Amino acid sequence: MVNRPPSHPLVAWEEVGVPQESSSPPEPHEVCAVQPLQADASWLAVYEEEQETVDFIQAFLKSSGKEETEKMQFLKRICTLCRAARHKGLLQGLDVFCHRFELAKSIKALLEEEPRDQLRTAVRQLAMDAIAALSSVETVLEGQKESLIHACFTSVFSLPPEEDMQGLDASLYCQTLDAMDSMLRVLVFSSPASGLSKELQTVLKMLLTLTNSQSAAVRTRALRRIQRLSHVLARWPSLEAWQDEFSHGCYTEVQIPILGRLLGCLILLSSCKEEESSHVASDALDSIYRFICKRESRTRSEDKPQHQQAQREWEAESTSSCSLLHKASTLIMAGKNYLRPSEKTGIVLTAIEAMRHSSTYDKQVARAVLNRTMRDPASWLTDVPSIVRCIHESLQSTSTVSAWESLEALLVFLACKYPRELVFSMVINVPLCDSAALSMWGLMLFQNKTPAKFLPELKTIVNSRKRRHRKLISTAVLHACNIQEAVQDCTNAERLRFSSTQLLQEHLRGPNLGLHWLVLKGLITLSERPKTAGKIQVLLPDVVETLQDANKRMALLVFQNMVHYMKRKKASHTALQFSEKLLLLFDDECSQLRETSICLFKDLMEAVVWCDRRRMKTKVWRGLLPLFFHMSDQSPSVAKVSRKALAVVAKILEWEELRHVICPQHTQRITECLLVQDSSRVEEYLQQSLPYLKDAQAPLREAAVALVAASLSPTPLSCCSSPGSAL
Repeated sequence: MVNRPPSHPLVAWEEVGVPQESSSPPEPHEVCAVQPLQADASWLAVYEEEQETVDFIQAFLKSSGKEETEKMQFLKRICTLCRAARHKGLLQGLDVFCHRFELAKSIKALLEEEPRDQLRTAVRQLAMDAIAALSSVETVLEGQKESLIHACFTSVFSLPPEEDMQGLDASLYCQTLDAMDSMLRVLVFSSPASGLSKELQTVLKMLLTLTNSQSAAVRTRALRRIQRLSHVLARWPSLEAWQDEFSHGCYTEVQIPILGRLLGCLILLSSCKEEESSHVASDALDSIYRFICKRESRTRSEDKPQHQQAQREWEAESTSSCSLLHKASTLIMAGKNYLRPSEKTGIVLTAIEAMRHSSTYDKQVARAVLNRTMRDPASWLTDVPSIVRCIHESLQSTSTVSAWESLEALLVFLACKYPRELVFSMVINVPLCDSAALSMWGLMLFQNKTPAKFLPELKTIVNSRKRRHRKLISTAVLHACNIQEAVQDCTNAERLRFSSTQLLQEHLRGPNLGLHWLVLKGLITLSERPKTAGKIQVLLPDVVETLQDANKRMALLVFQNMVHYMKRKKASHTALQFSEKLLLLFDDECSQLRETSICLFKDLMEAVVWCDRRRMKTKVWRGLLPLFFHMSDQSPSVAKVSRKALAVVAKILEWEELRHVICPQHTQRITECLLVQDSSRVEEYLQQSLPYLKDAQAPLREAAVALVAASLSPTPLSCCSSPGSAL
């Protein structure tokens, strides 16, 4: 005989081990005329039966300086009052009483007063019992359920880990969590059928947020609550199953819009390295799967054998001991036949959001999930607008290179499979107003790996005469398209047309840093190839001018690439023109930028031809001291390139003595060499040293202090030959 699922969700909850109070079925709610309110509450229908209880509640609310025992008694009396009114059919006026005396707000206040670092009393447990009791009184919790649940989660989940709470009563801790499970059961599954889905959605959404907490204890507690709810769903065949008048129902009436997100979260957590979280998530995932499988088997009975096979595959994978990445990947593919499109999209969005630096989910597992969905885009990547919005939002909160690469790979994949949908999604959802949007547009407009179909689709919409298309295109997108065309012109034409040059110069000289970024992104691509690097050298003065704005890293890369492909005579002329512009980057807070700028300065000095050396000598003096100080840079690579650059400068100055003492062990000798110049040069060095006395790096501060002290010392410096030709 086939076992049927329990007809009451309350019973189902009991079967998975959640304790509950025994109670008789509630009486139908009777509507009565509003009675004039009296101070003694004698107008309550239940007052005669529970006068002492009502009087205590009123007295407690009026009192100040409440003791713990009084708080617990107050909460117990609320449960007693609601239970008595329900069992004896005396609910008339109780809702008015609860609203007038704001019982729900009082319970919330008691929860918020509980200390976050300890669990010594049953106040939390009794507060949740009282909330569950109040839910049986119509309208009392209307508009307050979410805030009450949030207060419960905050008060209980924020407690320290169980093992860290001193003097913890283990039974009290378990009873508190059981009380929460019982409260959630009542609030969700005792709701009217029309509101049940909404209540379930609200609770799951709050719990999902907590599963991404930085605290392992919070994550585990939230995950346990999801596990209990999923057990009920797995055993409960329909919305009507809990009502006596219905014995059969349809899963399609249980609408849980957040179900896809829930699945994504559980898939990621079931593959995580925390053993407890992985076990709990796997168990919850299995229950949710059984719920979905039953739902689909009822709506598509002709596919029943297929669903049975899918369920066997799922159960085999969920209990396997394979690697975490393989397990996540397989679970994803096992769900493609029975999940709905919105649920599949929810899984994809959860994996994308897992790439954010604030996320605690395993990013390697999230990448595996995304890679697996890209193998079957027709099943998983159909909601392009939602995916593009999520990529944009996640890139704004992503810092690791691997996460950026994964999200960019997904974007390129969408451009290949759904170019038209991606164009519309980016035009509508990714305005050129932040760094993440610029990166996405730059990737699509200028990267060689961008699929060929994207740009034609974009230009079709930009050039469209349809009013609805023209309204979508912003001025920034039009500028971006013009920049792309100018860059493309440089790639295809023998020489860069004046109109293209002028357009790129205008945007580089303009105030819009976003357009600076796009031009530089295109120039990076062009400067990496010998054939096109020469064509854009006319733009070098404008590129150099952007070295001081927010896009200096990109400008420096374009500058470096251009110099790399220059002939020596051209590079020598460039050194005379622009080498001093690099000095300001020597002290940048980014070590990579310091290293690159010093390395480029060195390359330019080495490229100086003999006929330009005399003029170059007058320019390199300003670089001597910064290079000397950065020989002590905390970044080994910066210190190393600084020594090399200082040696090249000494060679240009024909300063042999300085060249011979350039090494980390001879900093004092270098100081002596620098200070043998005339008094005007020493004064200049002292002025240059002042900013370094406050530098963030201690070694640079120490080097500056040593130089200043040496310049003020009455002790004669050892003889050091000076660069005679340079004076």
